[in-house]
Amino acid sequence: MKTRAHGGRRRGMDRRTFLKTAGAAAASVGFPAIVRGAEEKRVVLYCPESPDLSSKIGKAFEAETGIAVNVQYGGTNVIVNRLLAERSNPNADVWYGGGGLLSFLYAKREGITTPYTPPEFKALPLREGKIHLRDKDWHFVGVEVFVIGFAYNPKTLPKKDAPKTWEDLLDPRWKGKIQMPNPAASGTATLTVLGRMMLEKQKGRAEKDAWDYFERLNKNVSLYPESGAAPTRAVAKGDALVGICFSFMPWGLAARGESVDFIMPDVTPVIANPVALVKGSQRPENGKKLYNFILGEKGQQILADYSQIVLNKKVKSKTPMTLEEVGKYAMDMDMDWAEQNYDRIRNEWRGRFG
Repeated sequence: MKTRAHGGRRRGMDRRTFLKTAGAAAASVGFPAIVRGAEEKRVVLYCPESPDLSSKIGKAFEAETGIAVNVQYGGTNVIVNRLLAERSNPNADVWYGGGGLLSFLYAKREGITTPYTPPEFKALPLREGKIHLRDKDWHFVGVEVFVIGFAYNPKTLPKKDAPKTWEDLLDPRWKGKIQMPNPAASGTATLTVLGRMMLEKQKGRAEKDAWDYFERLNKNVSLYPESGAAPTRAVAKGDALVGICFSFMPWGLAARGESVDFIMPDVTPVIANPVALVKGSQRPENGKKLYNFILGEKGQQILADYSQIVLNKKVKSKTPMTLEEVGKYAMDMDMDWAEQNYDRIRNEWRGRFG
């Protein structure tokens, strides 16, 4: 009896011990495992591009993979500053877009991005003509190509009367009739300013000459909105006659029935708009999948439908001009100089024009 009683107590204690142990295991192992499982079914994308476009990419990716995309928006400089602040504990897995590759060069220097060679684009050259397409160490790869030029509304400004060159913008007839994004917030405008600096250097002139240009242009600018897309929308509404912008902005609005078109200046910045993986990402494999999707046929088709000059050769562009055609207007850009002076020029702009 004693033996049976003793054995019973042991069996009872074993069961209780087992239940306690199982409970502890569920608390210490099972719950985090569930959380990790949830994390593996999502990916965080930082993106300054339009919410409508980014949302379409996210939904298409989720439909194909079952991985939910958390898209977080902000201006280019806002995104970069957030990535810097989160560097020791990144929230984002992928960063796509934002005024071209200059901000990505800066981010690479600051240790925000990590190298990755996407299978779809492994043969992508470093540059095509004067257009830089990717980072030499594969920290980022161009998704599409941006061209800086002028938006105008054919209803309020006949094409024959619209400005054709950057110098044309200085004509007093445009006083109070131009909008340009604010370089303190917009990647579009930062590239505009840096492009002018490099153009003056190539002509053997000084940086002061570029600042003189913007002092004169400032007399004709009515507003410096924070958003790169705002000047194009203002032109479409009739609130401005000319808007400094990327080509896809007026082309995209025109495709949706708006009265707006694009003029490409004779010499202008043409630059790739990249995607990059965030260094130290919590979901690196999901990040790679989204990265590859954006560069793949389905992702590139979404972008082509939004009037982007895409780089995937398997996808047909819907834009009025091809990569080869815009390359004829591209200025030669000193990317090392641009990356080294990105912050300095942007801060000087803020000091001069607010």
